[in-house]
Amino acid sequence: MDELRPEEGQRRSVSGGPLDGKPFAVSGYEVWVAWQQVRDNKGAPGADGQSVAAFEERLEDNLYKIWNRMSSGTWFPPPVRAVEIPKPGGGTRTLGVPTVADRVAQTVAANRIEAVTEKFFHADSYGYRPGRGAHDALAVARKRCWKYNWVIEFDIRAFFGSVPHDLVVKAVEGLRLPAWVLLYVKRWLTAPVIMPDGQARARDRGTPQGSAVSPVIANLFLHWAFDTWMDREFPDCPFERYADDGLIHCKSQARARQALAALEQRMRDVGLELHPGKTQIVYCEDSTRRQTWGGPVSFDFLGYTFRPRDTMGKNGRFTGFDLAASSKAVKRMSETVTGWHLRRHTNLTWEQLTDWIGPVIRGWMAYYGRFRRSELHPLLARINRRIQQWIRAKYRRLKPYRAMKRAWDRITAQMPGLLPHWRWETGAWY
Repeated sequence: MDELRPEEGQRRSVSGGPLDGKPFAVSGYEVWVAWQQVRDNKGAPGADGQSVAAFEERLEDNLYKIWNRMSSGTWFPPPVRAVEIPKPGGGTRTLGVPTVADRVAQTVAANRIEAVTEKFFHADSYGYRPGRGAHDALAVARKRCWKYNWVIEFDIRAFFGSVPHDLVVKAVEGLRLPAWVLLYVKRWLTAPVIMPDGQARARDRGTPQGSAVSPVIANLFLHWAFDTWMDREFPDCPFERYADDGLIHCKSQARARQALAALEQRMRDVGLELHPGKTQIVYCEDSTRRQTWGGPVSFDFLGYTFRPRDTMGKNGRFTGFDLAASSKAVKRMSETVTGWHLRRHTNLTWEQLTDWIGPVIRGWMAYYGRFRRSELHPLLARINRRIQQWIRAKYRRLKPYRAMKRAWDRITAQMPGLLPHWRWETGAWY
């Protein structure tokens, strides 16, 4: 196992010639780093049923096998397990779950690709990239909506399931990475999928959404298919792209129509299609922009809704075009809160309760509270009402509302950090 020790791997080149007589220069250190990333990401077992914890029980043997096979050219991906998850708007999305070992191997390749692509990826590509995220895209989109009157909201239909393999391979070939990277990308693209009914299905298009290598090769494909194309054909129309969702900003309605028509043709040229139900031209209406327009004046992007909103400025109230957590997102969170059925869990201690719901609430606040967090206050107040109901069910002496309210006021004042949202909201509403 000496090949996989970090200190040993650091002394070896990860881009030079063969290691220990192997045809491909895959270092043990790369495999070790990839394993740490897979372990930290956790994730479900693949088609072989092996969990991350089970893989770690024989860690040295398992990592050695991956390194040995990758460096010798004999890594053949096992089938990917398909998992169907419900979409927020209805229907299901199919995720592909590779085995833990294959996730490690994919991460080795993904890290190699990312080390090259990050040097030239577009500044307005935000999805699945280190140091970038949805909030960055939202903040830039917000400012551009103030500057540009028109927005094209677009979504690529079933991108991860329909991206053409030949164009993906061509994009990876252009990176001029070691031959083993391209070899394994080709194998991962065509690895069969085990469907929920147990049937194995071959693939001639797409890259499994949920695999470790898919995000970086998807970004690479869309860099050439969309990002550089936009810079070349519509340099006056800035955009934000997060994976296969994006926004394009235009000065005029005519330019927006022109750009959308060209984008539809561009997607057809690269074997893709815009989703007709999620692609539209939107007018960024506000106090100063009152053009007659019979179309939409709002759109959703990354869980937020952009639309005209009352805003307080230096000279009083005005209507601005701004963003806040979408009603769909708030509804999903409310349904989650209802599904907790807190009154049924009177056996829980305060510590157990906060360990259970606290991280969920903190995550909602961190994501949806970045812009116009006041939109979350009704949701947070409903959470408080559920907790008050739990208190009254758990403590007989606090069943009377007034007694519970006195205890509530005392605990929220003395222990405001017990639950994360009490920093923002201690009131309770139905």
